[in-house]
Amino acid sequence: MTAVHTSDPIDAALAAQIRLVIFDVDGVLTDAGIYVGATEAGEPVELKRFDLQDGVGMKMLVWGGLDVAIVSGRVSEATAMRARELGIDECHQEPDAHKLKVVEALLARKGVAWHEVAMIGDDIPDLAVMRHVGLKAAVANATPPIVNIADWQSTRSGGRGAVREFCDALLRARGILDDVIERYVEERSRTG
Repeated sequence: MTAVHTSDPIDAALAAQIRLVIFDVDGVLTDAGIYVGATEAGEPVELKRFDLQDGVGMKMLVWGGLDVAIVSGRVSEATAMRARELGIDECHQEPDAHKLKVVEALLARKGVAWHEVAMIGDDIPDLAVMRHVGLKAAVANATPPIVNIADWQSTRSGGRGAVREFCDALLRARGILDDVIERYVEERSRTG
């Protein structure tokens, strides 16, 4: 495999075959940090920071006709809340990062082949899935095992705009980025 450069566009033929885009959470949709604490009653609290522009990018993929799924190797109510907020029904949180079985079941249920899947990841818990997908994307601060197999890498770090950068690049490679943006603006410009 040739080295990927962050400035390289996504190959148009590769982008055209994608039907499903999978997002890791910790380190991709977030900056890989978590805030852990407890209420006065001793109930555990976990907070995560999500980038709002990343969320718009994910919604743009849906507006562009792609399926979107979140697959995390950790169970967190913060992740479930963010998925609900974005209207993403396919939010799978698998303890101990057993992501491959979850994705295999998802593909079988949706009738999607591995080469029709894109995934953006950051670390070794993503490798089992990313080794199979058609389009492998890495955030700027991904670990070497992910970067070494990536077809594309963002210039932005996870939780800091990497997802939006990827979504824009994928839609641009499919030739529909400007159309998706204009449809969004037109729809929200209507009065009464």
